[in-house]
Amino acid sequence: MRKRNESVTVEHERAGAAAVPGPLDKGCSLRRSLRLPAPAASEGMKRPLGRRYGLWFRLRKLILWLLGMYIAIPFLVKLCPAIQAKLVFLNFVRVPYFIDLKRPQDQGLNHTCNYYLQPEEDVTIGVWHTVPAALWKNARGKDQLWFEEALGSSHPVILYLHGNAGTRGGDHRVELYKVLSSLGYHVVTFDYRGWGDSIGSPSERGMTYDALHVFDWIKARSGDNPVYIWGHSLGTGVATNLVRRLCERETPPDALILESPFTNIREEARSHPFSIYRYFPGFDWFFLDPITTSGIKFANDENVKYISCSLLILHAEDDPVVPFHLGKKLYNIAATSQSFRDYKVQFVPFHTDLGYRHKYIYRSPELPRILR
Repeated sequence: MRKRNESVTVEHERAGAAAVPGPLDKGCSLRRSLRLPAPAASEGMKRPLGRRYGLWFRLRKLILWLLGMYIAIPFLVKLCPAIQAKLVFLNFVRVPYFIDLKRPQDQGLNHTCNYYLQPEEDVTIGVWHTVPAALWKNARGKDQLWFEEALGSSHPVILYLHGNAGTRGGDHRVELYKVLSSLGYHVVTFDYRGWGDSIGSPSERGMTYDALHVFDWIKARSGDNPVYIWGHSLGTGVATNLVRRLCERETPPDALILESPFTNIREEARSHPFSIYRYFPGFDWFFLDPITTSGIKFANDENVKYISCSLLILHAEDDPVVPFHLGKKLYNIAATSQSFRDYKVQFVPFHTDLGYRHKYIYRSPELPRILR
């Protein structure tokens, strides 16, 4: 019995010793108990810090990449002037998409004929001819020959030269054709080489030659009917190039109409609202000189000094693409030019409140009176 009780007591003491820690074990277990919450707390702090650091790292990386691209682009443009030429012409931008330029009736031009002319070898340009509203009934179902002969009817003709980007089927351009047709004009327009379905590579010389070819084609069929040249935006550069050549060969048009014109392509590029590099050091050397190197000038301010026909300039004050002050400056140059001393030069501004901006002057109810 005594041995049994002693064994029980020993076992009880051992169990107590195991349950009650000694000084060393107590310190260790205390340290363990103090350390246990630490990893959980630090892990909770590391997660938001890690996320913030990762987000900042990615943001910084993006900023550095954008900054690198911003600095690299001027050098790329300088080394490859063709890039700047593409940005001037924007002929690769075809808006609206998925339209068949062979079918102008799909754009609501039910009395328009589509032609193809060949100004030079390996160059073909697509042309639209919209007859005056008075001839629409007679035009139904007629072929190209009838439309060409209709140019000899007693109605004036407008040769419309559109701006960069898009095609002859652009929405605002189609709306202008309709307005001019309703006012009794034939409207002949085309896509320069490299635009729309026209074949060839774009250049200022090529665009001007295309316009000259279409003008001569019109004059060969229109007889003594008045022929007016209407240029819009970049098309004003083509228009003044064309009319200067016509005046030099003593076959001027009856009038020149410039809608949203600029003075020259360098000033337009410098004033363009989308030119994020205008304050970049060496802007002229990086961006404007490559344009000139590519043979692109569109010097309206120089051309008007050699033009001898009536001139009408239309410009909206809220034009976001070609600043209004450039159109006004061009008018001041033309108005004081000796070449216009025997011809009328008129500038018609459209107030900001009208909201005509760069391409909606056709909406003006005053346009019929202005043209008359």
